[in-house]
Amino acid sequence: MLRSGREAYWKRKVKQTVERRAKRGPMFDAKSMEAVSEGMRQWRSKVYDEWSKGSPELRGDYQTASGVPLKPLYTPADVADLDYASQGFPGVFPFERGVYPNMYRGRLWTMRMFSGFGTPEDTNKRLKHLLSHGETGLSIAFDMPTLYGYDCDHERAHGEVGRCGVNVSSLKDMEVIFGGIPLDKVSTSMTINAPATVLTCMYAGVAKRRGVPLSALRGTVQADMLKEYIAQKEWVYPPEAHLRLVRDLMVFCTKEMPLWNYISISGYHIREAGSSAIQELAFTLADGFGYLELGREAGLKVEQFAPRLSFFFNSTMDFFEEIAKFRAARRIWATVLREKYGVKDKRSLLMRFHTQTSGASLTWQQPLNNVVRTAIEALAAVLGGTQSLHTNSYDEAWALPTERAVEVALRTQQVIAEETGVPSVADPLGGSYYVEWLTEQLEEEAYKYFDRIDSAGGLLKAVETGYLQKEIAENSYRLSRRVEQGKDSVVGVNKYGVEEKKPIETLKIDFSAQKSQTGRLRQVKRDRDEAKVQASLQRIQRAFENESTNSIYPMLEAVTRYATLGEIVAVGRKVFGTWEEPLIL
Repeated sequence: MLRSGREAYWKRKVKQTVERRAKRGPMFDAKSMEAVSEGMRQWRSKVYDEWSKGSPELRGDYQTASGVPLKPLYTPADVADLDYASQGFPGVFPFERGVYPNMYRGRLWTMRMFSGFGTPEDTNKRLKHLLSHGETGLSIAFDMPTLYGYDCDHERAHGEVGRCGVNVSSLKDMEVIFGGIPLDKVSTSMTINAPATVLTCMYAGVAKRRGVPLSALRGTVQADMLKEYIAQKEWVYPPEAHLRLVRDLMVFCTKEMPLWNYISISGYHIREAGSSAIQELAFTLADGFGYLELGREAGLKVEQFAPRLSFFFNSTMDFFEEIAKFRAARRIWATVLREKYGVKDKRSLLMRFHTQTSGASLTWQQPLNNVVRTAIEALAAVLGGTQSLHTNSYDEAWALPTERAVEVALRTQQVIAEETGVPSVADPLGGSYYVEWLTEQLEEEAYKYFDRIDSAGGLLKAVETGYLQKEIAENSYRLSRRVEQGKDSVVGVNKYGVEEKKPIETLKIDFSAQKSQTGRLRQVKRDRDEAKVQASLQRIQRAFENESTNSIYPMLEAVTRYATLGEIVAVGRKVFGTWEEPLIL
């Protein structure tokens, strides 16, 4: 600064600033709130409205993605009833401000990139590539035949093997996927639901064959069947049958795999199906309460199994609503568990969750714009306090991601972690008038949904009658219409479009994956002891037929004898039958 002779002025300004901060005026007393409210009225009528007269586009339809109407400005008057003591501090009930006292100062979130395509060899190579580039947790996607419980040689698997994830038909495939990867040193997440019990047994089977104790295995299997009926539609049996298998998994893992999160209660797929943030919040937590009831019915104490329930949320483009959603979710979960279920153990009150950036927000038009979308969504997840994060790749609206695109997505997380300073402070947006107000709004709307679900006959009845599905379908239609009418902008789609011939190179899965997999499966069946396999399948059938028998133990035995995924799931189809959802139109 050039010499100005004004040094005394700057010293005086520093002193005034220190004195003002030390004084700390009474922001929330009645007199101050009255002055703020009057100031807001004056500003709205004399400043904002006057300024906006000549700009009608600035007086548009402003609302969150969930349809919550928004004012142009938020002040202390909007959160005058906020009781800071009820919010607590990070690591303190109700954990609104974070589940751990030091949050990312202690340890960064786990960085998981969705992996899985083609053959087990392809996926093993991708996993090792990501681990070498700084990924800290594995996340496996499976193809459609695997998700529906069909082997790679089934007629319904034709043309789909390895297309949208890796194919797994037997324990041999799982052994190849994790070849050279130390299972006792990594955390693995598997996005599998209908056959989740079988895939968990296969993962455990790989560990047993390597001499790794089951008690050392860390990770998550999704196994959230309630959301399958609500949103993703990848079920095999009727709801009651799938819930019985989830119950068996809960009991087995509580005893045998204490570090394994055996249900990842997923709002992600509810959101991708077209729900609002409010619906995602409410329906996901309702599912969580349903699994609490399931565990209690199985004779488990909530304190025994609640720490092993994790959540899986979406982070999409409404930046502040997503942050408010995460904060409200922690508060609701802890509050309901303490008040309704009488839980006192702190670890059981913590809502720990994984977040994935929104696949539905990605566009095939101008796909490099998706790098920006993913960065914004990832930042919202971190500011919202996630424990684990997956960032989508820019090419996923076209196909499974290329190695290069996955690397960019991983680097997006690493830039947030290493360069922004965001991890330095827990809940850095806490105290924002807008974020605090919006958190309260989402919490209130979620409780209203819980009440409506109860009025509909409870969660299972709401699924079986299609109530929840209808709510999502109607919101999806509302959002689509807003984009079609230009009320909501999607850059490159209904605004700023350009002609593109072939904007990016994409990953291609050819038919060789199916040939390779069916060949391996034939070899597995030739090499196994068929009599032992059939005996183990009969034991599974008897367990399925006897409600009081835990089916996981005979299932683990069967997979280690190389009974296939399709053979085990077929036993369930024989015992439980299938299910069709109700019409909701």
